[in-house]
Amino acid sequence: MSNVLTTDHPAWQTYEDSTHARAVRTASGIWTVSHDRDGLHLACADGTEDVKPKFVTTDPAHLPSAAPAALREGVAQLGVTQRLANPWLWDAITTAILRQVVRADQARKLYRTWCSTYGTTVEGPQGALAVAPTPAKVLDLADEQFADVGTKFHHTALTAAATHYELHHTDWERMDASTLAVALTRIPRIGPWTAAAAATDFTGDFSVYPHDDLAVRTWAAKILPAYAWPGKKDTGFGPLWTGWAGTDRTALHTLTLTTLTWGAHAR
Repeated sequence: MSNVLTTDHPAWQTYEDSTHARAVRTASGIWTVSHDRDGLHLACADGTEDVKPKFVTTDPAHLPSAAPAALREGVAQLGVTQRLANPWLWDAITTAILRQVVRADQARKLYRTWCSTYGTTVEGPQGALAVAPTPAKVLDLADEQFADVGTKFHHTALTAAATHYELHHTDWERMDASTLAVALTRIPRIGPWTAAAAATDFTGDFSVYPHDDLAVRTWAAKILPAYAWPGKKDTGFGPLWTGWAGTDRTALHTLTLTTLTWGAHAR
């Protein structure tokens, strides 16, 4: 089993001994998930063990051959990697909303404050870990409570998403990544980028990720700095990136996720 974990989600905490840990909610309870030199460790902290968290394994052997050799060689050094497919669609939607407008480090801090203040906290292997507040909890919050934790800008998107989630989540959870990404755009203030990011996080399918995202562009440029990448205001990055994979969704998933994993380790 691979010993390389993708830690792109802001819930992952990193400790001094390089252990990573987060809490997740499945359909049956809240789990703590940790990763150290001995591998993965899962424990049910609340509820039942009926539904366990699942991981997506990504093999660099599936990288698109059309991508630059140095880029493929750079990410292939990671070997086979694992990423937790977010078992709670609501958290995936919440995370994507809180990433709107702000930088990645700000979004990470905002998400953790949001969860620790209004969510559910459980004891992890090295301290407290929190999961996001439920849709019902979000709809009960007063306006000033959003402002208190820095989510005033995200207020209307979060409440609209909570309302729609309670009505449609059963259908959404049965959809594949592409269909889900389209369905989520019907929520007010959820655009294509946010919808695709949420669908990717939940399904684990990075073939629908917003491929011209700043994180993908940043890490690709660091892996292969000599390449003539499109500029920040150039719209050519997305077509270039997806063009290397063509119609092979597995290749596109692998290229995108391994690049983000490389970035998470570089950071």
